[in-house]
Amino acid sequence: MGMNRNIVVLGTQWGDEGKGKIVDLLSRDVNAVVRFQGGHNAGHTLVIDGEKTVLHLIPSGILQPGVECLIGNGVVLSLHALCTEIEKLEERGVEVRSRIQISPACAIIMPWHQQLDQAREEARGARAIGTTCRGIGPAYEDKVARRGLRTSDLLNPAALRDKIEHILDFHNFVLTQRFGREPVSVDAMVAEAEELGEYFAANVSDVSGRLYQLREEGKRIMFEGAQGSLLDIDHGTYPYVTSSNTTIGGVCTGAGIGPDAVDYVLGITKAYVTRVGGGPFPTELFDDNGARLARRGDEFGATTGRPRRCGWLDAVALRRMVSLNGVSGFCVTKLDVLDGFDEIKICTNYRLHGELLDAPPLDSYAWADLEPVYETFPGWSETSRGATRMEDLPANARSYLAAMEELCGAPVHIGSTGPDRSENIVIKYPIDRECLYFYGAVPIFRPCQTLPACLARGLRGPCGTPLALMRIDAAGHIGLLPR
Repeated sequence: MGMNRNIVVLGTQWGDEGKGKIVDLLSRDVNAVVRFQGGHNAGHTLVIDGEKTVLHLIPSGILQPGVECLIGNGVVLSLHALCTEIEKLEERGVEVRSRIQISPACAIIMPWHQQLDQAREEARGARAIGTTCRGIGPAYEDKVARRGLRTSDLLNPAALRDKIEHILDFHNFVLTQRFGREPVSVDAMVAEAEELGEYFAANVSDVSGRLYQLREEGKRIMFEGAQGSLLDIDHGTYPYVTSSNTTIGGVCTGAGIGPDAVDYVLGITKAYVTRVGGGPFPTELFDDNGARLARRGDEFGATTGRPRRCGWLDAVALRRMVSLNGVSGFCVTKLDVLDGFDEIKICTNYRLHGELLDAPPLDSYAWADLEPVYETFPGWSETSRGATRMEDLPANARSYLAAMEELCGAPVHIGSTGPDRSENIVIKYPIDRECLYFYGAVPIFRPCQTLPACLARGLRGPCGTPLALMRIDAAGHIGLLPR
């Protein structure tokens, strides 16, 4: 016990794996949640007591009271989108502004980035990548080209105009001469940037330094990934990828921590596979099974609303992502979507021009010619929806999870059996819970205490006054029930 204090939650497919729900589930037992890459092209959907919340930039831990939410330097930040998210949450009574810190090194997305993104996608025509057209790629390009705006620049009005003039001298040429669009006004952008700087000035701080401080204090930290590993700019299905490192390396560079800060990597994977936008997808289904997965899984993008392409689980790609990310355990989401299928398939190998492959090709263009080789498993007619224990699952569902473990190279530690926060099977909890709850400086729960005893007895303060009862929710979370 006491080893898994800092964990990383990563998607292991092409995104939309259900990371937001799991981050929300786990964030009750951490002190801080950190976003380390991507931008508002990510969308995490949380369902709590039937109420849906979609977050794009704010870490999913915001719905847990008292959890710090940090936005690391690897995020490309649309402050307009962030402002909208804050206002929507605060309308619901969620305290946000006092709990968010933004790295001064975040690259800022401005309107010219969105215009460039849209113009490029239109110009590509049939070869469009399928971006969200939210300016993510152009913002990362400016960052790498060393001409981008950073959060810290917005706090320096004296130098802001000169910097924006320099940037727009370059981009306006492309917009007008290459794409035939109107130039972006320097005056308008300076005014906009100054206003944003004033609004967020109190939230800009040294995120990397804060993470170091939290580690020194022995606090628990969760690093929240956006998109999926197969969309990684270096290791994904290039060029049909996002513009950041969505794999484990992005945690260190995008949050400003060393690799020794990571104790556990939770790989989120659907029980099947989905993809939004263009790009190769070896197990994609174009039949009734694909339509059934899309309908039952409500497969529409949280950010764009675009329908997701659906297919059987791809164990070949997943094995590579397990190795690449050092996955400690899987969280398998949407298992309940497979209820009622007569048979279910898992891709165990690829065939390329007659050759059998047990790993994805390194040549990105070879992906388009891959043929999946399947192993077929019996389905189940019983429901798995809302199950909270392995023994509550149909026997064939348990066998399917066991096959996933064997074929993909990592154990299943959590199973999600529905969209709500409570609909989970926790086999092994990623975060050690030793002495998580205290009465003053006195721990009120230790692993040596049996769960029935925790449930049965009332905890009392120094004067004998009943404080609380222990309770365990459907996810296995141990908490206090006020009396």
